Amino acid sequence: MSKKETKSSQEEKETKKSKAAEETAEEEQPETAAAEEASEEQEENPLEKELADTKEQLLRLTAEYSNFRKRSEKEKQETFNYAKAETLKELLPAIDNLERALANEQEDFEGLKKGVEITYNGFINTFAKLGVEAFGDKGDTFDPNLHNAVMHVEDDSFKDGEIVDVFQRGYKIGDKIIRPAMVKSAN
Repeated sequence: MSKKETKSSQEEKETKKSKAAEETAEEEQPETAAAEEASEEQEENPLEKELADTKEQLLRLTAEYSNFRKRSEKEKQETFNYAKAETLKELLPAIDNLERALANEQEDFEGLKKGVEITYNGFINTFAKLGVEAFGDKGDTFDPNLHNAVMHVEDDSFKDGEIVDVFQRGYKIGDKIIRPAMVKSAN
């Protein structure tokens, strides 16, 4: 090979190298731009990540609250049904006594009266077990919170506001009035 050929091949190699270097430089610029964009995204990314975490926590909390509400409603309904069942279970013996009295074919008035008294006492005992109190007796003082006066009589032989007659007894559990007593009051 001659010197000229060697020079020209060396020049070609250098030209190729410089072109390759330019291409590499051009490729690096987009990579640099991409790297800068990635670093900007990474700066925004912690906020986005925190937002995504907060959204996820909120969704979980909402689902948990919904489940809690459903579970509470179910427990409340079960408790209510249990209380009704226990109450009715306590009343069943009195109903049994009434059924036996109705099935009895005898015309014995005294026996029937005694059976009704036993049944009545059974109801009163059951109410006592359940915490139900009866009120509204003759001679009590009229209280508009406890009594419903359906009649009034003017008679000096009774004290002012005294209950003269009871048409229906009242019932309460603790401070809650189930039914006010229906009474006749005086003066």
